[in-house]
Amino acid sequence: MYKLIKRALDLIIASIVLLILFPFFILLIITLRLTGEGEVFYLQDRVGYKNNIFKIWKFATMLKESPNMLTGSLTVRNDPRVTPIGKYLRITKINELPQFINVLIGNMSIVGPRPQMKVDFDVYPEHVKKRIYDVKPGVTGIGSIIFRDEERLTSESGMPVKEFYTKVIAPYKGELELWYHDHQSFYIDFALIFLTVWVIFFPNSRLPFKLFKDLPKREIKMGDILCSPCQAK
Repeated sequence: MYKLIKRALDLIIASIVLLILFPFFILLIITLRLTGEGEVFYLQDRVGYKNNIFKIWKFATMLKESPNMLTGSLTVRNDPRVTPIGKYLRITKINELPQFINVLIGNMSIVGPRPQMKVDFDVYPEHVKKRIYDVKPGVTGIGSIIFRDEERLTSESGMPVKEFYTKVIAPYKGELELWYHDHQSFYIDFALIFLTVWVIFFPNSRLPFKLFKDLPKREIKMGDILCSPCQAK
């Protein structure tokens, strides 16, 4: 019953969001067409439900050859591959809004584990890969909220970007996504939607850990800085 009601809510919410944002999308499409490389949408292969590959929709924010340049699938702070307008779209997460099209299609939900590129999915621990996409991936989720500023973490870690992602971020993010898998409910879903908006305005907020006291805990060491995105103060 939960899955059926969730799918119905996904369709209703995604339809309303797309209708409301349609005029804004038209302006943004024109702007993107006239700036950067002229690309509007970026369709990328992602791992989704039952580990099947699907095309995710995003507004274009990076150079076309970005996957073959520098850090590949991973983005760092002030990444030179990001276009000027793309930087703003990424900070505000506006570039993610076309994923409501994926929600209508049915290969994504509004809330769920974030769909990864195959190269990033492959670095998850095996027990995570086996279970993470037994639910549909989401436009937002606990992993996206906790790692709201993943680009800063990878940039300031003091380790090579790919090594830091593989050894530190991926294992912890995987555990967070499995936490969602084991705690799915309408309360959790609506709380995560609220927190998605909340951390845009308050990116350093510890509210997720105050609302969900049983989240997996882990400290992330970045050079001389001990960052604790997983510990509430």
